[in-house]
Amino acid sequence: MTDTTSKKIALVTGASRGIGAATAQALAAAGWHVILTARSESGLGQVDDAIHAAGGSATIAPFDLADLDAIDRLATAVGARWGRLDALILNAAQLGTLAPVPHLDRKEWDKLIAINLTANWRLLAAFDPWLRQASAADVVALTSSVGSRPRAYWGGYAATKAALENLLATYGAEVASISAIRTHIIDPGATRTTMRARAYPGEDPARLKPPEDAAQMIVDALRR
Repeated sequence: MTDTTSKKIALVTGASRGIGAATAQALAAAGWHVILTARSESGLGQVDDAIHAAGGSATIAPFDLADLDAIDRLATAVGARWGRLDALILNAAQLGTLAPVPHLDRKEWDKLIAINLTANWRLLAAFDPWLRQASAADVVALTSSVGSRPRAYWGGYAATKAALENLLATYGAEVASISAIRTHIIDPGATRTTMRARAYPGEDPARLKPPEDAAQMIVDALRR
């Protein structure tokens, strides 16, 4: 049976920590029902608890984005329960090893492509029918400056972000005149996250903005 809740429905990938968790909590605080996805069930549970403690509502869906069939199953479940999706936040990503292009590990390269690019294509394909059912829907992809400005040793991660930007921009051009879907590519900039700490181990995290600031950029993009 379809749940006819008046709340807008958002799905956030990588919602167990960092920008994803902060975005999920910010959306819930703004009155959205948030579907939380990530590999870590315990991490999602903590975010879910925080949302409910603050008076919001959420649903957790723990799985690995590399499991493309799981993405399809989730889309089917969302469609059956709500009949629409109002926002899709493509936040989850892996950094990989920072290394010269010829030295990138093949297995790691394949994993970067699988999580940072292929999974996002599958999410777009699987949820497109339900985004079209919303009165107005938004798709947000998180990117990085290296996606458009190459930086030595960042080749694997940068290549996936450049491709993701193009993929989402292309999708946006395709649906702009035939649907109420809008697409947004957001570069949150230097943010205090686990991924940032891995990339810049000697950096003082206190000098970086918190994930909540990046989350607000995303929430602001969804407002009309």
